[in-house]
Amino acid sequence: MIELRDAAVVVDDPHGPVTLLEPVSLALPEHRIGIIGANGSGKSTLARLLNGLVEPSSGQVLVDGRDVVEDGREVRRRVGFVFTHPDAQLVMPTPVEDVTLSLRRTVRGRAERRRRALEVLDAIGLADRAEVSVHVLSGGQKQLLALAGVLATDPDVVVADEPTTLLDLRNSRQVADRLFALRQQLVLVTHDLDLARRCDRVLVVDSGRIVHDGPADAAVDHYVALCGETT
Repeated sequence: MIELRDAAVVVDDPHGPVTLLEPVSLALPEHRIGIIGANGSGKSTLARLLNGLVEPSSGQVLVDGRDVVEDGREVRRRVGFVFTHPDAQLVMPTPVEDVTLSLRRTVRGRAERRRRALEVLDAIGLADRAEVSVHVLSGGQKQLLALAGVLATDPDVVVADEPTTLLDLRNSRQVADRLFALRQQLVLVTHDLDLARRCDRVLVVDSGRIVHDGPADAAVDHYVALCGETT
């Protein structure tokens, strides 16, 4: 389980310290957790705390009792991260090579890594694209490939930071359906309120603070009302 204990993020600025996330204490046991909020609210900072991509300036973030700072490698093995822009994750010429790269530390033998990579691509619906250039994939296919690279390492938790933001409706639905079908715990940062409503629990982040935490429908309604107050 993921726990935050008075975790805060403060960064240095030429004009003085800037608080990106005020101290927050949470336990996150639910299977599907959404994080919503305006651009710059701190929701991505919160998400990146969960696997140590961002380290807390104070307090602790724990994954199954392991500190994300002190035991970062083990935490990142347990918590996979899918970025908004798949090109930030895709580094090899073809899908099968990209997934194979994800397995280099956990699977011995080139042939076995390739076999496992093909299995992962088949499970995500990209078996027929295994050998094509990554550059000819659609946006949705690239996002699925990025997800495949994360799933290849068999994490316990998948954190997805606005994974459908850059996609058209068809691809957005395809990626979302894959995410919500995962057996792993899903932490989803999203602007898509329909997706947020599919979660078990939703956190609303505003100006670096969690201003609402509860069932999805109530949290989304709170965020909509909050947006109305600020327009």
